Amino acid sequence: MPTFITYGSFSSQGCKGLLSKPEDRAVALAPLFERAGGKIKALYFTTGSHDVVVVSEFADGTDGVAVGMAVAASGAMSNLETVRAWDSAEFVDVIKNAGTLAGSYSPPGS
Repeated sequence: MPTFITYGSFSSQGCKGLLSKPEDRAVALAPLFERAGGKIKALYFTTGSHDVVVVSEFADGTDGVAVGMAVAASGAMSNLETVRAWDSAEFVDVIKNAGTLAGSYSPPGS
């Protein structure tokens, strides 16, 4: 299954929830991901511009985006961004495909 990486930040409401009920959020989120046909491979809490990074698998990217929307609608998270990830071996196919397309694009003004 394709791998997706989701970045997000806690809202003040989300921080209050964490403080009022400390828990393993990977366990709490697993049923949501499974209901959408996916699974959490890893969940990290981070410092910097994002508070959370989730590595997940979904058969279809729309399922991962739908999970993000459901989480955002709760008001606990903001600035959610989900991106598709390929490991190095998988990306070789993307590069090969790009090679067959090279020269087919006409840039603006050409």
